Amino acid sequence: MRTLLLALLCLLHAVNTLAQEEFIQPSRYLTRVPMELLTGGVIIMQARFASFPDTLNFILDTGSGGISLDSSTSRYLGLEPTPSDRTIRGIAGIRQVSFLYNQKLHFPGLTIDSLNFHVNDYELLTSVYGLRIDGIIGYSVLSRYIVKINYDSSYVEFWSRGNIRYPRGGFMLRPIIASQPVTFMRVREERDLTSRFLFDIGAGLNLMLSTDFVRDSAVLSGKRKMYVKQVEGLGGKVDMKMTVLKEVKIGPYKFRNVPIYVFEDEFNITSYPYLGGILGNDLLRRFNLIMNYEKRDFYLTPNTHYNDIFDYTYTGLELYYLDGKILLGDVARGSPAERAGLKEEDVVVAINKKFTQNLQAFKNELQNSREKIKIIVLRGGELKEFEFKVENIMKR
Repeated sequence: MRTLLLALLCLLHAVNTLAQEEFIQPSRYLTRVPMELLTGGVIIMQARFASFPDTLNFILDTGSGGISLDSSTSRYLGLEPTPSDRTIRGIAGIRQVSFLYNQKLHFPGLTIDSLNFHVNDYELLTSVYGLRIDGIIGYSVLSRYIVKINYDSSYVEFWSRGNIRYPRGGFMLRPIIASQPVTFMRVREERDLTSRFLFDIGAGLNLMLSTDFVRDSAVLSGKRKMYVKQVEGLGGKVDMKMTVLKEVKIGPYKFRNVPIYVFEDEFNITSYPYLGGILGNDLLRRFNLIMNYEKRDFYLTPNTHYNDIFDYTYTGLELYYLDGKILLGDVARGSPAERAGLKEEDVVVAINKKFTQNLQAFKNELQNSREKIKIIVLRGGELKEFEFKVENIMKR
C-alpha cells in the first residue's frame, strides 16, 4: 500500500511539473528594411503595393490605427476604392474614407497580405516633406510582428511573434493598446504631473499638449512666452503655440527644457481627459525601439541621438514644396520673418547663400541657424533679399 501511495505521489509530481512547462516559439528574423528620417524624426520606408512594380514611400506611424494609401497614388494605379461610412479623425479635421480591401504590401523578403487600406489625401504631407508620400503604415502591420527600429543604423526589422531576448541597458514600457499605444509619462514645470500620452512615432515633434490639459492641470508657467506656429496634420493645417517645458520624463529618462506645442483640440483626438497630449518622434528617435504589440512590450534603449540638442529657433516661417518650387507657406503674425517683410507664397531661391531645391536642406538651415537668416526669394518676377534675426524660444 505504501509503495502504491509513493508511486501515485511521484506520478502527481511529474504531471504537475509538465503542467508548469510551456514551450514558446522563439521569434524569428524576417527582414530588414532601410529607412529615411525626415524633419522631426518622421520615418519613411519603401514598399510595393499589391502586384504593382512601383516603389512607394510610406510613413511608419504608431499613431495610425490601420494602414492607408494616398488618393492620388490610388488613382495613378487605376484602383477603385469601395466607399464606406467609416471616418478618420486628425488634429485638423474628420474625413470619411473609402477602402481597398484584402490587399498585399511587399517589403524585400516579406509579403503581408489581407490588409484593408483606407484611402486618404496626403498631398499636404508631400508638400511639407518635399517627398512623395504614398501612404501610412500603422497598427494593421505593426500588430502582426515584433518591430525593431534602429535610428543609429537607419533600418527597421520585422521579426515573427514569439519569445525574444531584449538587450541590456534599456527600459520596458507597458503601453495600453487598443489600436494606438498609450503610455504614462511625467511632465514638470510648475509642478510634477503624470498623465497618459499617445505614443506616436509618426508625429514630427517632441510633445504636444491640448489646451484643455494645460488649463486644467496648470502645468505650464505663466511666465513662459508662447510663439505662434502652423502645423500640418490630417485634415489640413492648424495654428498652434510653441513654448518650452522644464522637464519631460519617459520611464527613467529625463529631458530638460523641451520645446513643445500647445493646440486647441477642436476634433477631440486626445479624448480629453483620457489623454493629455501626444508624445512624438523628435523625442522617441533618441531611443532604439523594439515594439511587441502582442505582449504590450515597448523596449527603449538610448542611442547615439540621445543627447542631441533641441531646436529652440523661431523664425515664423513654414516651407512647402509645390510644383517643383519651394514656397513660403504661413508667415506667422508678429514673427521675425513677418517683421522682415517676407510674405506667403514667396518662392525661396536661397537661404544663407545656399542655393538648392531640396526642401529638407532648407529646413535644416533654418533650424541650425542660431543668429541671423539671409533669404533670397522670387516675388512677382523680381529677386528680393531679406535678413532677420532668429528668436530663441528658451528666453522668457
